[in-house]
This record gives sequence, structure tokens and C-alpha cells, in this order.
Amino acid sequence: MTFDVNKAIEILERTSSTLSSLLHGISNEWLRNNEGGQSWSPYEIVGHLIHGEKTDWIPRAKVILSDAADKTFTPFDRFAQLNDDQEKSIEELLREFKELRMENIKILKSFPINSSTLQQKGIHPELGEANLKQLLSTWVVHDLGHIAQISRVMAKQYKNEVGPWQAYLGILKK
Repeated sequence: MTFDVNKAIEILERTSSTLSSLLHGISNEWLRNNEGGQSWSPYEIVGHLIHGEKTDWIPRAKVILSDAADKTFTPFDRFAQLNDDQEKSIEELLREFKELRMENIKILKSFPINSSTLQQKGIHPELGEANLKQLLSTWVVHDLGHIAQISRVMAKQYKNEVGPWQAYLGILKK
């Protein structure tokens, strides 16, 4: 499938409701456990997505589409959510994410996106040049990756409970 902004928006618009369906109202054991070590819990992943809505996707798209001479992106702190208020309920986080995402989709839809603007570039502080099409494609894949990550983290909470079926459950092997 080649990139199409409308197809990208189809996924971006659904992430909030997908997360809400999966996480709203469930116990803290599901929300706060991770895969061990430095891995993230579903709660922390939602916090990470919120931080991205505030500081990553749309701000970087604005840099790309601007007339600024310096198109270097502000570095993104992938771990910022770990310093945020950890006492908010998951419902508060999901509501905040939904509001931010709705506003960002509205902004995205207002951009003059065409074959020319999709090729405009910004500069990632670590990765170098990246165009708008790559940024927007990454946003979609980033969402899908974190939805998969949340599912994997939750599945692994029952890794030792599934007994012999573990051999058939690929999600537990990653």
C-alpha cells in the first residue's frame, strides 16, 4: 500500500477508541505491570502517546511545512512520561489522549497536503533528513506498534498460566 493521508487518518482517528476499549475500567494489575526490567506498562505507553501528541507529530509537521531556514526538529524525549504525574487514572489519560488526538487530526486535515508538500523535508536530530510523508507514515506505524506492545505486555501477564498452550501463542515468545 502506498501512502495516502486519508488512509493514514483512518488509523490515527481510531487509536484513541482502540486504547479506550482495551484499557478503560480495567484493574491496575493489567495497567501497571510490564514485561520486566526497563519495559513499559500499558499505563506508561499511554503517557508516552500523550507526550507525542504534545511535542512530536504535529510540531514536526509544522517545522517541515514552515518557511523557516532551520528545519531541525526539537529532540523528542521518549521517556518523558516516566516523569509525569503517575497518580492520574487511566480514564484521565485516555480522555487527555483523545482530546489531543482529535485536535491534532483537525490540524493535520488543515494542512495543504499534496505530492509536493509530502516531499518537503525536516531534519531529525539523530536520523537526518525526513520528509512529511515519512513522518506521517511513522505516526501511523508508531500507533500500531504501541497498540501491539500493549497487547503483548498484557498477554505476558498470563504467560505462566497458559500451560502447554504457550507453544502455540506467538505473542508470548517475543
